[in-house]
Amino acid sequence: MQPHSCGVLTSITAGVAKLTRFPRCQKAYETQKYKSLRALRHPAKMEVTGRLLIWAALVASCGAQLTSTVAEGRSTCTASLAGSNLGETHKAFILQLNADETCIWTIERPENRSIRIIFPHIQLDPDGRCENESIEVFDGRSTSGPLLGKVCSENDFVPVFESSSNSLTFQIVTDPTRVQRSVFIFYYFFSPDNSIPDCGGYLDTLEGSFTSPNYPKPHPELAYCVWHIQVEKGYKIKLNFKEVFLEVDDHCRFDFIALYDGPSTTSGLLQQLCGRGQPTFESSSNSMTVVLSTDYANSYRGFSASYTSIYTEDVNTTSLSCASDKMRVIISKSYLQSLNYNENNLQLNDPTCRPSVTNVIEFSIPLHECGTIKKIEDHSISYTNIIAFTESPMSAVITRQKHLQIVVTCEMEYNSTVEIMYITEDDIIQNQNVLGKYNTSMALYESSLFEDRIQDSPYYVDLNQTLYAQVTLHTSDPSLVVFLDTCRASPTSDFASPTYDLINSGCSQDETCQVYPLSGHYGRFQFNAFKFLRHLSSVYLKCKILICDTNDETSRCNQGCISRRKREISSYKWKTDSVIGPIRLRRDRRANGNSELLPQTHAAETPSQPLSHLHLFSFMVLALNVIIVAAVTVRHFVNQRMDHRYQRLQVY
Repeated sequence: MQPHSCGVLTSITAGVAKLTRFPRCQKAYETQKYKSLRALRHPAKMEVTGRLLIWAALVASCGAQLTSTVAEGRSTCTASLAGSNLGETHKAFILQLNADETCIWTIERPENRSIRIIFPHIQLDPDGRCENESIEVFDGRSTSGPLLGKVCSENDFVPVFESSSNSLTFQIVTDPTRVQRSVFIFYYFFSPDNSIPDCGGYLDTLEGSFTSPNYPKPHPELAYCVWHIQVEKGYKIKLNFKEVFLEVDDHCRFDFIALYDGPSTTSGLLQQLCGRGQPTFESSSNSMTVVLSTDYANSYRGFSASYTSIYTEDVNTTSLSCASDKMRVIISKSYLQSLNYNENNLQLNDPTCRPSVTNVIEFSIPLHECGTIKKIEDHSISYTNIIAFTESPMSAVITRQKHLQIVVTCEMEYNSTVEIMYITEDDIIQNQNVLGKYNTSMALYESSLFEDRIQDSPYYVDLNQTLYAQVTLHTSDPSLVVFLDTCRASPTSDFASPTYDLINSGCSQDETCQVYPLSGHYGRFQFNAFKFLRHLSSVYLKCKILICDTNDETSRCNQGCISRRKREISSYKWKTDSVIGPIRLRRDRRANGNSELLPQTHAAETPSQPLSHLHLFSFMVLALNVIIVAAVTVRHFVNQRMDHRYQRLQVY
């Protein structure tokens, strides 16, 4: 099966796509016209306007001029899909594919911008196996670059890939089965530094809402936004779109919403939406992912959505869980009914705080509101509230209802949380204990103001660049403070040897590390970027923290830096470590992403050099190999006698 080039798509101007054929093509290319309907609706009438788009159908059976490649030992071909026009930022086209072919396309741009390529609609052999028929996307100018991903007919997602530099290659291989195949492709160039406000985010409350950027005004062009919704365990998500108003297309190829049943875009596609509607969806777990992708024309209102949580676990009577900012009590409806109560009979210490009622009754009790009582003892902080069962006003003399109270207490030992529930039924007390933790996160910021959070992952930096890190405690209690006890760096995410301490026992261990004073719910420090010797350029950070009450003057948080021998042994329980990374050196990305952009003229001229030059070159290569082998042997001997250690490197 020989690889074929499928032509060069040179430009798209005023909606016209031009296809330049190679000289040896035996079949003429076809230009097909696709009418994309755009809908403008209102309650009384639906108005449909049309726009005529002319797409280029690249016929894969059109043979291409083949070029001999010595390195691969066989014939190959590459078609470029980007010209030298810097004003051209995007392209869209349809590929009509034949059976038993391999075609390769390369996209690149002279200036240094990344490429996002989207395959909104793919029609391959429905019975084809992934190893015989697929689309592979590579980072760089050839198929020898890093594989970004592989797409087959069995995949259940809308494929989207991004390059790390200004070039990207994709290869399509088809099997011998004779079926109709077509692929709609849309790609554009973008700068990772330019972000769209309110484009994506993380939603972790039990209920919430979000909209497309600029809603209800027209959504921005060339937007790719991802929202991750994750609620507490034991719940699933019910997502309701109050409005969807996007460009109409039978296959949702232009502007679309993609819904995934899980925490990422590979979790399983629920549906791909476009046009107008008000659909509702339910997840099968406690997470869901929503993607908005838009092209370069016909922007409408976008969407507005809200979500709620549905409790899925079996609750015979009651359950309690504690978080950094609230206590959550779940009460079974059937349990209340067996006691002749309903949700209208329940109230907290503050009767204005009411429960939410779905398939269960849930009290979400803030730690500093709704009559919650805070108590500090030894090394623990406790929060207590009472759910009282009020009687129905049937008689002032007799009652057939049991007198009940639920006393809920969250005991927090600096960073671990113990939930205790007392259910009193006349003289009967039932206790329930579980374990929870404070909710914290760690992130890098642009400056010492800690205002602009860095979203990139991995985050590329220069050696010795100053980095600003912040650990955040997510709680509504204003009287808590975060103390950074230990912060450690490692070249791997599992923090195996070697490691390097930036902070230990509250004391800075690195000459460039500066720990900021206590600042409420935030623990902050800065340091200069470095790399580990004899390892990849990735660096991960992990911090252990303590959480104290600001009014406790004898707490560990107020003691500051304590040397290891002076530090008292106490019953502190460490919080689950906050981790961030990887952080990578910027020069390594240039090496990986642009190594194939170097000029190749010398390789083409080598065969025409005199034979004597070739002999001299061979002798030099042989001598260089001898030197390299000797150097590696000596270095190996030295390394065996030298432990891992940290060393400051020069700035490149």
